[in-house]
Amino acid sequence: MAKTIIFGHKNPDTDAICSAIGYADLKQKLGIDAEPVRLGAVSKETQYALDYFEVKAPALMEEVEPGTDVILVDHNEFQQSVANIKDARITEVVDHHRISNFETSEPLYFRAEPVGCTATILNKMYKENGIAVPKQIAGLLLSAIISDSLLLKSPTCTQEDVDAAHELAEIAGVDLHTYGLEMLKAGADLGDKSISELLTMDAKEFSMGGAKVEIAQVNAVDTEQIYALQTEIEAEIANLIKEKELDLFLFVVTDILNNDSEVLAVGNGKSKVEAAFNVDLDHRSRALLKGVVSRKKQIVTALTEAYEK
Repeated sequence: MAKTIIFGHKNPDTDAICSAIGYADLKQKLGIDAEPVRLGAVSKETQYALDYFEVKAPALMEEVEPGTDVILVDHNEFQQSVANIKDARITEVVDHHRISNFETSEPLYFRAEPVGCTATILNKMYKENGIAVPKQIAGLLLSAIISDSLLLKSPTCTQEDVDAAHELAEIAGVDLHTYGLEMLKAGADLGDKSISELLTMDAKEFSMGGAKVEIAQVNAVDTEQIYALQTEIEAEIANLIKEKELDLFLFVVTDILNNDSEVLAVGNGKSKVEAAFNVDLDHRSRALLKGVVSRKKQIVTALTEAYEK
């Protein structure tokens, strides 16, 4: 039987990489030859988790071999996947996002649940198959939940995520909040990142009412330290808009201590941002979004609604 490749979205976050590793482990224990890969660089946050639990990062994959069996985790939209995803045979999807721009020529196993993290679903799948989650994998799945839920504070976080996090923390042998805060702080250390890295390390492209919108998000302890580079950031965003023919680029800097986000809007869709969040962008094209931390639940949904009106 040919090997099955498992991967999360481009510009991978902790859930994308850790869920790929976790699901590959489960598949291997079920007798399926599966290998996790990644579609981009490993962030500091994810590397912290991998180092802590002594797990090697998956190999980087630029393109998938045509006809290869693949499993998508933490995404389903084709523009967020490997460039030649249509050349692959998608056998499964395990995700927690909206379903959009997705089709296959053959039936598949598709599991999408309204929880805060793909890792929460995988934790459930281990139980359903009667397989204990190994300590290292438990640590990685826990890390994914902490990342996606901002240490269980995000509005995307459900009781299932909370229960899974506590359960996995016990298996992994860590204090949930102590470990979680250290991991988030590691990810918020952006001092050595270039402008290009800030804008691509966690960026996703969306189709909204016929418009092409890209939303990049970074976590920080000091948002003003990031926006001190606004002139350079805007120049690089302008290049991205031209290169990708985007209608809007939204740069979101999330304060992990106060659970707010300050956004910078560039492109033709500024009015959509104001309408979506009932704010006025200031002379710097920025606005503070109080209590907004989730791209998936708070930003994408509100912007999509504004574009479709």
